[in-house]
Amino acid sequence: MNVPPLLIQTMVSLAAILALAGLAWRLKLGGSPTLTSDDDVRRAAGEVEDGFDPVAIARDGEGVAAIARDAQGRIMVIKRHGNRFTGRMLDADANATLNIGLGETVLVVRTGQTLFGDIYLAIDDPQAWVATINGVSKPQDA
Repeated sequence: MNVPPLLIQTMVSLAAILALAGLAWRLKLGGSPTLTSDDDVRRAAGEVEDGFDPVAIARDGEGVAAIARDAQGRIMVIKRHGNRFTGRMLDADANATLNIGLGETVLVVRTGQTLFGDIYLAIDDPQAWVATINGVSKPQDA
């Protein structure tokens, strides 16, 4: 039986790809993590900034983004980036608005950081978070 070399090369390549895919699956690599609990948000926030301990947390319904406030009043937004989570501390450049449409109110957080982008959160009581976030950018009384 005479098998063409190109067919052999294709079959070996396919076997190698399947072996690597199986290894990745067995090691539980990749996937789409979600923030399904407050502990998940605390863990992600701690990875973004060591020592950040949220006292108030709101997660979006899909578990791909969250917002958290610590006891000092610092606010962090967290979003999924690939198969990990990333976050930013909000500063005076940040602001928040509500996007009302199709029966759902969505909190829109503009971080003021072009590379990080805006965060859209479908959360409970978004109006309270708008006031909290926009309060960060107001000058404090001396």
